[in-house]
Amino acid sequence: MTSQAPVSPAEILARPVTRIRRPGDPGSTLTRSRAPGRIVRILSSVLVAGWFLLPFVPLGLWAFANDWSFPAVLPGDWGFEGVGSAIRQGALPALGNSLGLSLVVAAIATPVGAMAARALTFGSVPWPRAVGLALLAPIALPPFAAVMGLNVILLRAYIPPAAGLVLVLVVMAIPYTTFTMRVAYAAHDLRYEEEARTLGASRWNVLWRVHLPLVAPALSRAAFLAFLVGWSDYVVTVIVGGGEIVTLPLVTASMAAGIGNDAAVAVLSLSAIVPPLILLALAGSAWPRRGQTTSPAFRSRGEQE
Repeated sequence: MTSQAPVSPAEILARPVTRIRRPGDPGSTLTRSRAPGRIVRILSSVLVAGWFLLPFVPLGLWAFANDWSFPAVLPGDWGFEGVGSAIRQGALPALGNSLGLSLVVAAIATPVGAMAARALTFGSVPWPRAVGLALLAPIALPPFAAVMGLNVILLRAYIPPAAGLVLVLVVMAIPYTTFTMRVAYAAHDLRYEEEARTLGASRWNVLWRVHLPLVAPALSRAAFLAFLVGWSDYVVTVIVGGGEIVTLPLVTASMAAGIGNDAAVAVLSLSAIVPPLILLALAGSAWPRRGQTTSPAFRSRGEQE
Protein backbone atom coordinates (compact mmCIF):
# COMPACT_ATOMS: atom_id res chain seq x y z
CA MET A 1 0.00 0.00 0.00
CA THR A 2 1.17 3.45 -0.91
CA SER A 3 0.72 6.27 1.51
CA GLN A 4 -0.89 9.45 0.16
CA ALA A 5 0.82 12.75 0.73
CA PRO A 6 -1.10 15.17 2.94
CA VAL A 7 -3.08 17.84 1.03
CA SER A 8 -2.51 21.40 2.05
CA PRO A 9 -5.43 23.83 2.53
CA ALA A 10 -4.16 25.92 -0.40
CA GLU A 11 -4.47 22.94 -2.74
CA ILE A 12 -7.99 22.26 -1.52
CA LEU A 13 -9.03 25.86 -2.21
CA ALA A 14 -7.42 25.74 -5.64
CA ARG A 15 -9.49 22.76 -6.76
CA PRO A 16 -12.51 23.60 -8.97
CA VAL A 17 -15.84 23.34 -7.23
CA THR A 18 -18.15 20.92 -9.00
CA ARG A 19 -21.92 20.97 -8.67
CA ILE A 20 -23.87 17.75 -8.76
CA ARG A 21 -26.85 18.11 -11.06
CA ARG A 22 -29.99 16.20 -10.49
CA PRO A 23 -32.09 14.84 -13.37
CA GLY A 24 -33.97 17.71 -15.01
CA ASP A 25 -31.81 20.39 -13.38
CA PRO A 26 -30.88 22.96 -16.07
CA GLY A 27 -28.03 24.34 -14.00
CA SER A 28 -27.39 27.83 -12.70
CA THR A 29 -28.69 30.80 -14.69
CA LEU A 30 -25.32 32.46 -14.22
CA THR A 31 -23.66 29.86 -16.44
CA ARG A 32 -26.23 30.00 -19.23
CA SER A 33 -25.47 31.79 -22.43
CA ARG A 34 -27.23 35.13 -22.73
CA ALA A 35 -26.41 35.61 -26.39
CA PRO A 36 -29.89 34.70 -27.76
CA GLY A 37 -31.67 37.14 -25.47
CA ARG A 38 -29.18 39.87 -26.28
CA ILE A 39 -29.61 39.30 -30.01
CA VAL A 40 -33.39 39.50 -29.66
CA ARG A 41 -33.13 42.79 -27.74
CA ILE A 42 -30.78 44.27 -30.32
CA LEU A 43 -33.03 43.24 -33.20
CA SER A 44 -36.09 44.61 -31.45
CA SER A 45 -34.36 47.92 -30.80
CA VAL A 46 -33.26 48.15 -34.43
CA LEU A 47 -36.78 47.40 -35.69
CA VAL A 48 -38.38 49.96 -33.38
CA ALA A 49 -35.81 52.60 -34.33
CA GLY A 50 -36.29 51.85 -38.03
CA TRP A 51 -40.06 52.05 -37.69
CA PHE A 52 -39.71 55.42 -35.96
CA LEU A 53 -37.12 56.88 -38.34
CA LEU A 54 -38.61 55.59 -41.58
CA PRO A 55 -41.14 58.45 -42.01
CA PHE A 56 -38.30 60.96 -41.75
CA VAL A 57 -36.69 59.65 -44.94
CA PRO A 58 -39.22 61.13 -47.43
CA LEU A 59 -39.44 64.32 -45.37
CA GLY A 60 -35.67 64.71 -45.49
CA LEU A 61 -35.62 64.10 -49.23
CA TRP A 62 -38.47 66.51 -49.93
CA ALA A 63 -36.94 69.24 -47.75
CA PHE A 64 -33.92 69.55 -50.07
CA ALA A 65 -35.55 68.67 -53.38
CA ASN A 66 -36.08 71.45 -55.88
CA ASP A 67 -37.60 69.03 -58.39
CA TRP A 68 -38.92 65.52 -57.77
CA SER A 69 -41.20 64.18 -60.47
CA PHE A 70 -42.73 60.77 -61.01
CA PRO A 71 -41.41 58.11 -61.68
CA ALA A 72 -37.98 59.16 -60.39
CA VAL A 73 -36.94 57.35 -57.20
CA LEU A 74 -34.82 60.26 -56.00
CA PRO A 75 -35.11 64.00 -56.58
CA GLY A 76 -33.70 65.18 -59.87
CA ASP A 77 -32.57 68.56 -58.56
CA TRP A 78 -31.30 69.27 -55.09
CA GLY A 79 -31.30 72.66 -53.40
CA PHE A 80 -32.65 74.88 -50.65
CA GLU A 81 -35.69 76.34 -52.35
CA GLY A 82 -37.95 74.66 -49.79
CA VAL A 83 -36.05 76.26 -46.91
CA GLY A 84 -36.24 79.68 -48.54
CA SER A 85 -39.96 79.29 -49.25
CA ALA A 86 -40.65 78.28 -45.65
CA ILE A 87 -38.72 81.29 -44.33
CA ARG A 88 -40.59 83.64 -46.66
CA GLN A 89 -43.89 82.26 -45.37
CA GLY A 90 -42.98 83.22 -41.80
CA ALA A 91 -41.49 80.00 -40.45
CA LEU A 92 -38.98 81.69 -38.15
CA PRO A 93 -41.45 84.00 -36.33
CA ALA A 94 -43.90 81.12 -36.07
CA LEU A 95 -41.17 78.91 -34.61
CA GLY A 96 -40.38 81.56 -32.01
CA ASN A 97 -44.06 81.95 -31.12
CA SER A 98 -44.47 78.18 -30.74
CA LEU A 99 -41.40 77.91 -28.52
CA GLY A 100 -42.46 80.81 -26.31
CA LEU A 101 -46.05 79.59 -26.00
CA SER A 102 -45.01 76.01 -25.21
CA LEU A 103 -42.46 77.05 -22.60
CA VAL A 104 -44.96 79.32 -20.85
CA VAL A 105 -47.59 76.57 -20.80
CA ALA A 106 -45.06 74.08 -19.41
CA ALA A 107 -43.81 76.56 -16.80
CA ILE A 108 -47.34 77.10 -15.46
CA ALA A 109 -48.95 73.68 -15.88
CA THR A 110 -46.09 71.66 -14.38
CA PRO A 111 -46.02 73.14 -10.85
CA VAL A 112 -49.83 73.38 -10.75
CA GLY A 113 -50.12 69.73 -11.76
CA ALA A 114 -47.46 68.73 -9.22
CA MET A 115 -49.27 70.47 -6.37
CA ALA A 116 -52.60 68.96 -7.41
CA ALA A 117 -51.05 65.49 -7.64
CA ARG A 118 -49.46 65.77 -4.20
CA ALA A 119 -52.75 66.87 -2.65
CA LEU A 120 -54.67 64.06 -4.35
CA THR A 121 -52.11 61.40 -3.44
CA PHE A 122 -51.67 62.23 0.24
CA GLY A 123 -55.33 62.89 0.99
CA SER A 124 -55.30 66.66 1.37
CA VAL A 125 -58.35 67.04 -0.91
CA PRO A 126 -61.86 65.83 -0.03
CA TRP A 127 -63.43 63.45 -2.52
CA PRO A 128 -60.19 62.80 -4.46
CA ARG A 129 -61.90 60.52 -6.99
CA ALA A 130 -64.42 63.19 -7.94
CA VAL A 131 -61.66 65.77 -8.25
CA GLY A 132 -59.63 63.36 -10.39
CA LEU A 133 -62.58 62.84 -12.72
CA ALA A 134 -63.08 66.60 -12.95
CA LEU A 135 -59.44 67.00 -13.96
CA LEU A 136 -60.05 64.61 -16.85
CA ALA A 137 -62.77 66.85 -18.29
CA PRO A 138 -60.44 68.83 -20.62
CA ILE A 139 -59.34 65.54 -22.18
CA ALA A 140 -62.80 63.93 -22.32
CA LEU A 141 -64.62 66.90 -23.86
CA PRO A 142 -64.30 67.58 -27.63
CA PRO A 143 -61.74 70.40 -27.98
CA PHE A 144 -63.66 72.32 -30.65
CA ALA A 145 -66.93 72.41 -28.69
CA ALA A 146 -65.23 73.32 -25.41
CA VAL A 147 -63.10 76.06 -26.96
CA MET A 148 -66.05 77.63 -28.78
CA GLY A 149 -67.86 78.09 -25.48
CA LEU A 150 -64.77 79.33 -23.66
CA ASN A 151 -63.98 81.79 -26.44
CA VAL A 152 -67.28 83.59 -25.89
CA ILE A 153 -66.51 83.95 -22.18
CA LEU A 154 -62.99 85.22 -22.88
CA LEU A 155 -64.27 87.79 -25.38
CA ARG A 156 -66.93 89.10 -23.01
CA ALA A 157 -64.36 89.31 -20.21
CA TYR A 158 -62.07 91.39 -22.49
CA ILE A 159 -59.17 89.01 -21.94
CA PRO A 160 -56.35 89.53 -24.50
CA PRO A 161 -55.97 86.70 -27.02
CA ALA A 162 -52.46 85.82 -25.83
CA ALA A 163 -53.52 85.54 -22.18
CA GLY A 164 -56.65 83.61 -23.11
CA LEU A 165 -54.67 81.21 -25.28
CA VAL A 166 -52.18 80.51 -22.49
CA LEU A 167 -55.01 80.05 -19.99
CA VAL A 168 -56.90 77.52 -22.13
CA LEU A 169 -53.76 75.56 -23.03
CA VAL A 170 -52.71 75.42 -19.38
CA VAL A 171 -56.11 73.98 -18.48
CA MET A 172 -55.69 71.39 -21.23
CA ALA A 173 -52.18 70.49 -20.04
CA ILE A 174 -52.97 70.17 -16.32
CA PRO A 175 -54.53 66.67 -16.61
CA TYR A 176 -51.32 65.33 -18.20
CA THR A 177 -49.05 66.92 -15.61
CA THR A 178 -51.30 65.97 -12.70
CA PHE A 179 -51.58 62.28 -13.49
CA THR A 180 -47.92 62.02 -14.44
CA MET A 181 -46.93 63.46 -11.07
CA ARG A 182 -49.56 61.39 -9.28
CA VAL A 183 -47.80 58.22 -10.43
CA ALA A 184 -44.54 59.60 -9.05
CA TYR A 185 -46.06 60.62 -5.71
CA ALA A 186 -47.64 57.18 -5.34
CA ALA A 187 -44.08 55.81 -5.00
CA HIS A 188 -42.77 58.84 -3.08
CA ASP A 189 -41.67 58.24 0.52
CA LEU A 190 -42.45 61.14 2.84
CA ARG A 191 -40.06 59.81 5.47
CA TYR A 192 -37.14 61.42 3.64
CA GLU A 193 -38.71 64.83 4.15
CA GLU A 194 -39.70 64.03 7.74
CA GLU A 195 -36.15 62.94 8.53
CA ALA A 196 -34.75 66.14 7.05
CA ARG A 197 -37.17 68.21 9.13
CA THR A 198 -36.20 66.22 12.23
CA LEU A 199 -32.52 67.01 11.57
CA GLY A 200 -33.31 70.74 11.54
CA ALA A 201 -33.77 71.54 7.85
CA SER A 202 -36.16 74.33 7.02
CA ARG A 203 -39.13 73.86 4.71
CA TRP A 204 -37.27 75.68 1.95
CA ASN A 205 -34.24 73.41 2.27
CA VAL A 206 -36.45 70.33 2.35
CA LEU A 207 -38.15 71.48 -0.84
CA TRP A 208 -34.96 72.27 -2.77
CA ARG A 209 -32.55 69.66 -1.42
CA VAL A 210 -34.80 66.67 -0.73
CA HIS A 211 -38.20 66.90 -2.39
CA LEU A 212 -37.39 68.35 -5.81
CA PRO A 213 -34.37 66.09 -6.48
CA LEU A 214 -36.47 63.03 -5.70
CA VAL A 215 -39.31 63.98 -8.06
CA ALA A 216 -37.13 65.65 -10.71
CA PRO A 217 -37.51 62.83 -13.30
CA ALA A 218 -41.30 62.95 -13.00
CA LEU A 219 -41.25 66.75 -13.21
CA SER A 220 -39.25 66.60 -16.44
CA ARG A 221 -41.73 64.11 -17.93
CA ALA A 222 -44.69 66.26 -16.91
CA ALA A 223 -43.05 69.40 -18.32
CA PHE A 224 -42.37 67.60 -21.58
CA LEU A 225 -46.03 66.60 -21.93
CA ALA A 226 -47.17 70.14 -21.15
CA PHE A 227 -44.71 71.44 -23.72
CA LEU A 228 -46.21 69.13 -26.33
CA VAL A 229 -49.71 70.41 -25.57
CA GLY A 230 -48.69 73.96 -26.41
CA TRP A 231 -46.38 72.96 -29.25
CA SER A 232 -48.80 70.82 -31.25
CA ASP A 233 -52.03 72.74 -30.69
CA TYR A 234 -53.97 74.00 -33.70
CA VAL A 235 -57.67 74.34 -32.82
CA VAL A 236 -57.26 76.45 -29.67
CA THR A 237 -54.69 78.71 -31.33
CA VAL A 238 -56.97 79.36 -34.31
CA ILE A 239 -60.12 80.08 -32.29
CA VAL A 240 -58.80 81.78 -29.16
CA GLY A 241 -55.74 83.38 -30.75
CA GLY A 242 -57.88 84.90 -33.47
CA GLY A 243 -55.00 85.09 -35.93
CA GLU A 244 -52.92 87.38 -33.69
CA ILE A 245 -50.62 84.55 -32.61
CA VAL A 246 -49.28 82.55 -35.56
CA THR A 247 -47.58 79.35 -34.52
CA LEU A 248 -45.76 76.68 -36.51
CA PRO A 249 -48.78 74.32 -36.85
CA LEU A 250 -50.80 77.17 -38.38
CA VAL A 251 -48.13 77.94 -40.96
CA THR A 252 -47.66 74.25 -41.75
CA ALA A 253 -51.40 73.71 -42.25
CA SER A 254 -51.73 76.75 -44.49
CA MET A 255 -48.81 75.63 -46.65
CA ALA A 256 -50.09 72.05 -46.82
CA ALA A 257 -53.48 73.30 -48.08
CA GLY A 258 -51.81 74.69 -51.22
CA ILE A 259 -50.39 72.91 -54.25
CA GLY A 260 -46.71 72.71 -55.16
CA ASN A 261 -45.43 73.45 -51.65
CA ASP A 262 -44.12 69.96 -50.90
CA ALA A 263 -40.57 71.06 -50.14
CA ALA A 264 -41.68 73.91 -47.87
CA VAL A 265 -44.17 71.64 -46.07
CA ALA A 266 -41.41 69.08 -45.50
CA VAL A 267 -39.14 71.75 -44.01
CA LEU A 268 -41.93 72.98 -41.73
CA SER A 269 -42.76 69.43 -40.69
CA LEU A 270 -39.15 68.73 -39.76
CA SER A 271 -39.06 72.04 -37.87
CA ALA A 272 -42.08 70.91 -35.87
CA ILE A 273 -40.59 67.50 -35.09
CA VAL A 274 -36.97 68.29 -34.23
CA PRO A 275 -37.39 70.59 -31.17
CA PRO A 276 -39.51 68.09 -29.16
CA LEU A 277 -37.00 65.36 -29.96
CA ILE A 278 -34.15 67.54 -28.72
CA LEU A 279 -36.09 68.36 -25.57
CA LEU A 280 -36.86 64.68 -25.02
CA ALA A 281 -33.17 63.81 -25.39
CA LEU A 282 -32.18 66.50 -22.90
CA ALA A 283 -34.83 65.38 -20.44
CA GLY A 284 -33.78 61.74 -20.85
CA SER A 285 -30.14 62.58 -20.19
CA ALA A 286 -31.14 64.34 -16.98
CA TRP A 287 -33.04 61.32 -15.63
CA PRO A 288 -31.03 59.20 -13.19
CA ARG A 289 -29.93 55.77 -14.24
CA ARG A 290 -31.06 52.63 -12.50
CA GLY A 291 -29.58 52.45 -9.01
CA GLN A 292 -28.53 56.10 -8.99
CA THR A 293 -29.91 58.40 -6.32
CA THR A 294 -31.34 61.68 -7.53
CA SER A 295 -30.64 63.71 -4.42
CA PRO A 296 -27.12 65.18 -4.10
CA ALA A 297 -27.48 65.13 -0.32
CA PHE A 298 -28.16 61.39 -0.31
CA ARG A 299 -25.31 60.77 -2.76
CA SER A 300 -22.81 62.64 -0.61
CA ARG A 301 -24.08 60.89 2.50
CA GLY A 302 -23.69 57.50 0.83
CA GLU A 303 -20.17 58.32 -0.30
CA GLN A 304 -19.19 59.35 3.23
CA GLU A 305 -20.53 56.09 4.63
